[in-house]
Amino acid sequence: MADHLTAERRSWNMSRISAKNTKPELAVRSLLHRMGYRFRLHRKDLPGRADLVLPKYGTVVFVHGCFWHGHKGCPRANIPKSSRSYWIDKLAKNAARDKRNQRKLRKEGWRVLTVWECRTKDLRRLEARFRRTLVEP
Repeated sequence: MADHLTAERRSWNMSRISAKNTKPELAVRSLLHRMGYRFRLHRKDLPGRADLVLPKYGTVVFVHGCFWHGHKGCPRANIPKSSRSYWIDKLAKNAARDKRNQRKLRKEGWRVLTVWECRTKDLRRLEARFRRTLVEP
């Protein structure tokens, strides 16, 4: 299906997509807070500006949108049919940047957790994952 919007309108729509405080991120923040964890948001001094930083646990959490970060096997990560080559390149660059930032963070001694947007629907499962992985060093 071809895009029914003009290039200007599509650009305007895309510019409104938030990188911070998304619904999945707010769900993860709320869950962690209810579990008793305290964290910092979007620290600018760390590679990739993680969504949540739990210094006490030496852990950073990225809440990734399945489409924007290329969640393999997820139905939300379909590449649009129009401007296909643009999207393939764009999403590949996003994934490469994510890997680069995660490598840098691990090198600095951080544990890196990625929570995919589609995984924020099952909060009990996500809570169990956090309980398993968030232990004091």
